[in-house]
Amino acid sequence: MKKTKKIMVFVTVPDRKTANKIVRALLAKKLAACASISKSIDSFYWWKNKIENSKELLLTIKTAKGNFAGLEKCVKSLHPYEVPEIIAVDISCGSKEYLEWIDEYAG
Repeated sequence: MKKTKKIMVFVTVPDRKTANKIVRALLAKKLAACASISKSIDSFYWWKNKIENSKELLLTIKTAKGNFAGLEKCVKSLHPYEVPEIIAVDISCGSKEYLEWIDEYAG
């Protein structure tokens, strides 16, 4: 295992069209090496002093930590939500080959 400066970023979106638009933009700008789109999830959350729920899709984006600011800006510019979920978690370690692959495309 190799220590890393890579992150996984989670973004929820309302529909497949938004998901595809965001993923393609991130890949085209080399702000991500990979993004997975999970099928429908049920989200429950507070919004404007009310508990809400909705069907969403979850994007799981793999990238270098140094790309976060650009990734965040890109997602916000394409996302329809007033406050989109954009959360990054460190990838503390991973296989050498996979981490090198992230570096090749989003390093």
